[in-house]
Amino acid sequence: MTSTPTKRIFLLDTNVLLHDPYSLLGFEDSTVGIPAIVLEEIDKFKTEATDRGRNARETIRQLDGMRQKGSLKEGVKLDNGSVIKIIFVPKENTPVLPYIVADEDNAILLAAMWLKIQGWDVQFVSRDLNMRVKADALGIPSFDYLKTRVSEDKFYKGWIRIQVPAVQLKREIPQELEALAKEQELTINEFVLVESQHNPYNYRVFRYLGGGNFKPVHEPSIKWPLKSRNPQQLMALDLLFDDSIQFVTLFGPAGTGKTFLALLAGLHKVLIEDAYEKILISRPVVPLGRDIGYLPGTIEEKLRSWMLPIYDNMEFIVHSVHSGRHVEEVDHEQGKQRKKKKRHDMREGTGLRPLDELTHHGKLSLEAITYMRGRSIPYQFILIDEVQNLTPHEVKTLISRAGTGSKVVLAGDPYQIDSPYLDFSSNGLVVTSEKFKGQSLFGTVYLETSERSELSKLVGELM
Repeated sequence: MTSTPTKRIFLLDTNVLLHDPYSLLGFEDSTVGIPAIVLEEIDKFKTEATDRGRNARETIRQLDGMRQKGSLKEGVKLDNGSVIKIIFVPKENTPVLPYIVADEDNAILLAAMWLKIQGWDVQFVSRDLNMRVKADALGIPSFDYLKTRVSEDKFYKGWIRIQVPAVQLKREIPQELEALAKEQELTINEFVLVESQHNPYNYRVFRYLGGGNFKPVHEPSIKWPLKSRNPQQLMALDLLFDDSIQFVTLFGPAGTGKTFLALLAGLHKVLIEDAYEKILISRPVVPLGRDIGYLPGTIEEKLRSWMLPIYDNMEFIVHSVHSGRHVEEVDHEQGKQRKKKKRHDMREGTGLRPLDELTHHGKLSLEAITYMRGRSIPYQFILIDEVQNLTPHEVKTLISRAGTGSKVVLAGDPYQIDSPYLDFSSNGLVVTSEKFKGQSLFGTVYLETSERSELSKLVGELM
């Protein structure tokens, strides 16, 4: 292979191609090298019925298309000016590597060392932290694949906080808000939490509508005795109850109420307002293996086991509604008799029943993400939970399932990721929120305050 001492080559690790098969096209006017061992590794994943398997197959299809233009061994030039090469390390004059060469990861590093000896300026690209460390120890510059990454320090939270004199909170629109719209570039549907300078519990919330206009945010009219517990929950409910917002993302640490708020809004929209035909709820099954087939029983029994957090939230909502109605009625004369009668009326008047009953009556469905591909889902309130375990491509596939009149809500905790191929910055929830920022039909809220028990809060702080 001919090269010049100053010629640069970006050597791609297997995990980069499995994460984004289009990374091959992401290095314009540069040489992109793929060690032969990487092709062997990709071949092992191509039969998987997962996003990783899909990416493996797409990588192979792209390389097959490129070889129609020339020899991948010699290098195929693409329209963007880059050259794609398959790198073979000859057995003779193989460089000595201070690692176990039989290991496939180390075989990739061997290719990097051989290229360096041949005079290439090797830039090793890998999503594997330890591989980058080992490459650096060999004197080879290494980098993470950053095309779809979002900085953890600068991600879009969907709201900002300002402090004003308490007297300003009495105005319809505080003067500071008007100045803020002129001085700072706000995003459509971004919230502003306006707090009193001396009392953070004295606050108002506004949503930016564009053109210097703000909308005061108030508690939505909920028929049940439930409401937000902090400003961020109020923001979330404002988006969830606004039918003009067709796509919502809710993210934050455990216990902040993401799933609860989305389920509450969905139930109210379906059972009380009749805005949607039913609620569809789904969650990825990353921690339990490749599919729910690993669980025993029928698909309904499998889903019930995996959907227990949804059942927990549903039971809390039903209990809260029951308790609230009972307290309301007990002050009247003949308290016990009225209380018993009201319980029956509440169930009949609101349609709020246990989850299994709502499922039986076609008002709610629990579905595995595996079976949502290829569908079109109209007039439904769609809640996808634990989205931090999905890739951006998987999220794209799910969102595109939404048909006419549907609303999609994605919820998750980007600090609790079970997939070894994703992190805070590259998971589908955070990346999707960044890409949709500024769209009039989209809104997002980062919920930062846990509303679980004192024990749960303490665990979050100490552990």
